[in-house]
Amino acid sequence: MGYGTPSVGESSRGQPLAPRLSDTYITTYRLLTFSTSPQQTMPAIPALHNDSGKAVFDLLEQQFTIGEDVLVGLTKAFLEEFKLGLSEYNHDMAMIPTFVTGVPDGTETGTFLALDLGGTNLRVCEVVLNGDKTFNLVQQKYRVSETLKSGEATALFDYLADSVDAFLTTHATTEYTSPTEESPGAASADVHLGLTFSFPVEQTALGSGKILTWTKGFSAKNAVGHDVVKLLQDAFDRKHMHVKCVALVNDTVGALLSRAYQAGGCIAGAIFGTGTNGAYIEQVSKITKLKGSAAAEKGGEMVINTEWGAFNNSRSHLPTTPFDNAIDRLSINPKYQAFEKFISGMYLGEIVRNVLVSLVDATPSSLLFGGKSTPLLNKHYGLDTSFMSATEEAWIGDDNDQEAFVLPALHEEFKEEALSPKVVKKLKDIQAVIVKTLGFKDGDVTIKDAAIVRWICSLVAKRAALLSGVAVATVLIQTEQATMKGERQPTRGLNQRLGVGVDGSLVEHYPNFGKILRESLRLLVGAEVEGRVEIGLAKDGSGVGAALCALMALKTQ
Repeated sequence: MGYGTPSVGESSRGQPLAPRLSDTYITTYRLLTFSTSPQQTMPAIPALHNDSGKAVFDLLEQQFTIGEDVLVGLTKAFLEEFKLGLSEYNHDMAMIPTFVTGVPDGTETGTFLALDLGGTNLRVCEVVLNGDKTFNLVQQKYRVSETLKSGEATALFDYLADSVDAFLTTHATTEYTSPTEESPGAASADVHLGLTFSFPVEQTALGSGKILTWTKGFSAKNAVGHDVVKLLQDAFDRKHMHVKCVALVNDTVGALLSRAYQAGGCIAGAIFGTGTNGAYIEQVSKITKLKGSAAAEKGGEMVINTEWGAFNNSRSHLPTTPFDNAIDRLSINPKYQAFEKFISGMYLGEIVRNVLVSLVDATPSSLLFGGKSTPLLNKHYGLDTSFMSATEEAWIGDDNDQEAFVLPALHEEFKEEALSPKVVKKLKDIQAVIVKTLGFKDGDVTIKDAAIVRWICSLVAKRAALLSGVAVATVLIQTEQATMKGERQPTRGLNQRLGVGVDGSLVEHYPNFGKILRESLRLLVGAEVEGRVEIGLAKDGSGVGAALCALMALKTQ
């Protein structure tokens, strides 16, 4: 059953959740401030106080479980923010016009460089489009240090240029014969490059865009408000490199274009990884903030970069817990990127860590690890989302027999001899993951601890997947490919496949993430529409998408 957690609106025992906890169970929160020494950098987080372990676990389940009515309300709020962002500039969900007015069909050819900046690593790629829905790619990753992320923008962009130069010296394999309208196939003095820049940008043309804000741990100075293409091109020019940045693309737009090239069509792209964002094809007539522009006069369709990570920054609709508030309060961008902080890989591990520490510190008696902790568990962002994935993989295991998933209630005593040996094996595998990852001694982690940790991981991950489905459903409804379940029939795309290109570590690697996302879609748009949605990995969306955008830029010069 998904992550092993209940279906929407059910408890872990398959019973409907009560609308609220019994008045007998009163849980209060207090903020504890801990040492900030190099070895223990635990910031203030919510801690639980209750005389009943059952009340604590019931409360956590209630806080992290999302009912269908909440999903519907979130979708309606999402649609309102879509419409607002399409009509006016300077809103949290920016709904950025990309000036990409067509999608590939798989016949495109050419050789390009792609530069991808969006997280811990910078990638430089050489992409050869073969014209038969296939491509060849050579790439090299370069690590972006914390100093570069937070230092001067010129230092960051000089490093990007140096990385491209190093790639051309050591990895480039082909002559650059990117086609133009005037001379398709003729060699050019410049190497043409498409930039995938996975941060909010107000794009003014296919090859220019102003940085709106940094996300994902970046805070480079003197960059916000400047044209990112010019910042990069200036770095190339300072180093006298014959590289021309001709196109700017967000990673979600890249996912859409890459999937369209490989599948022969696509209506949306989405990233569910370190961060989250989405792009889709919109009718230009609905982008009313472009009124009076050449793009509006031309009409047709345009890809929109939604920047949906900023949905509901006010948190008026998102099902916020005290643990989410702690994440936001201690982040580098409090009150921004609210939706992203609920569902992206950068934050999920930290949400889980906050919950685990609150159980360790619960009073009057600890509910986890016998009150013990480790330097890694105490460290801000010490727990990576990959830890959650590892616990889920251990729980799923190789044994799918129902008996292998039966557990007592978490507040009850766990006696190994009373459990199925199949369950014990799974819990001991999770126990090993906890000991290895968090640095506990073998005797510090019981099988009950293992069950509690896996349950918390599954609650947080399932909430993220369900919320991810809300974003995809919103795109389907906005483009009139779907309506809310039970409402009138869609007006477009009847009986057609609806291609969605996705990329990111969560959707690609986290067990059952895609399955639960689809569960959310079915609840919101109905089984018929959900069945026609083809969610496919956009293989190397950021690299291939940037190359495809560079091709489009040259064809329109």
